[in-house]
Amino acid sequence: MSKSGKERGVVFRSTGSWYDVKTQSDETFKCNLKGKIRLQGLRSTNPIAVGDKVVFERSDNGQGSIEKIEERKNFIARKSVNLSKESHIVASNLDRAFLIVTIASPRTSSGFIDRFLVTAEAYGIPTTIVFNKVDLLVEDEEASRRQKELERVYSCAGYEILKVSAETGKGIDELRLSLNKGINLLSGHSGVGKSTIINKIVPGLDLKTAGVSDYHSKGRHTTTFAEMFEVPGGGFIIDTPGIKGFGLTTLEKETLNHHFPEIFNKLEGCKFNNCVHVGEPGCAVKKAVETGDVSEERYRNYLEMYDTFEEGPYR
Repeated sequence: MSKSGKERGVVFRSTGSWYDVKTQSDETFKCNLKGKIRLQGLRSTNPIAVGDKVVFERSDNGQGSIEKIEERKNFIARKSVNLSKESHIVASNLDRAFLIVTIASPRTSSGFIDRFLVTAEAYGIPTTIVFNKVDLLVEDEEASRRQKELERVYSCAGYEILKVSAETGKGIDELRLSLNKGINLLSGHSGVGKSTIINKIVPGLDLKTAGVSDYHSKGRHTTTFAEMFEVPGGGFIIDTPGIKGFGLTTLEKETLNHHFPEIFNKLEGCKFNNCVHVGEPGCAVKKAVETGDVSEERYRNYLEMYDTFEEGPYR
């Protein structure tokens, strides 16, 4: 007798054309997409993402066909590399994002950090900033100073900070505890050590890792598709391919400042309630930058995003 029928499950792995869907009974089916699915009017290069809850038609050969995506709690998307007016959904139904950054080998720019944070804020996803490779700072005074500076800036902006070394194991237990609840996205540039961290968190997984290119001092891709893993003791990690850039998507230019918490909190002190903190008189944010209450670097990154923002949201 055929064991076919409709099932509900969660997408644990996406390779672009096939999706591993796990049911509540812990069965996994390799599914493809039945027809075209468009959600929330978003033009996306990948209509289904890891973390999506789906309804699929199962067959008796361990495969299935996805017919419906259930409403998402949230998702995080980046601008498509090839098509500026389209987005690529990184993951969905997230409880928290963990942005892995490094100050040495390779260096993560504050511009990249802020673009990621703005996107996460826009989708209502709390973010923890994880500084990895802190063992490399011991003999690098300049890098050590830079990290302390960024720790201060982002702590003052209200973000949780963790410091780890996947190489030595420093801080990994604390990170593991933070991952022991809900669905968590791990993101960052290639080479920042995401796969090495996950191997420490989930023993026996043995994800492929690679060092940093000596020639370009850039990370080399080891993760080629998004995948979700269960964390021992509870919680889930979504691992994604390293992201080179993080273009803003589905955001309005005039409300960009709402996604910088410390800037938004100053809005009520501005002379105009629609102040965008660029050239208006009586701007409380510009005054806060002058007094050091708002990071000058964060403000510069905000201005750069504002100036380069295309009119209207990316759809």
